[in-house]
Amino acid sequence: MEQSALVQRVAHLSREPNPALAEHAKQRAESVQNRIADQITAFAGSMWFVYIHIVWFSCWIGFGVEKYPYGLLTMIVSLEAIFLSTFVMISQNRADAKRQVIADQQWQTVKEEDKQNQELLNLSNQILELTKGIHAYTTRPSPSDEAHR
Repeated sequence: MEQSALVQRVAHLSREPNPALAEHAKQRAESVQNRIADQITAFAGSMWFVYIHIVWFSCWIGFGVEKYPYGLLTMIVSLEAIFLSTFVMISQNRADAKRQVIADQQWQTVKEEDKQNQELLNLSNQILELTKGIHAYTTRPSPSDEAHR
């Protein structure tokens, strides 16, 4: 399938946010720490982050801020890596929490659908019994039919 045809097929799908995820995001946004972590994670995962580091490393080395083997730069980058790995874990925890919210919502839906299915089965069985009763009533010979025999 062509990519444009795929885009058109997907474009008509609902883009309504999941209410459970919207509530989860609202609760998460109430914490200043979560908002800061989300902003840092969003920035660290962007191309601007890469561009800034390219410029920073180029300037550091180009202007000779420090001589080779760049001990201070190495220490700064190592500290940054430690903090960024922590933010990656925070981001993974956030993604896990979102998946759990969705899983909990889906489990509730499954339980509700199971209850509805049981009710439908009960109604179907009642309809079947009534149908059998009506069939038995309408197919049995009447007393006047037996007299004519």
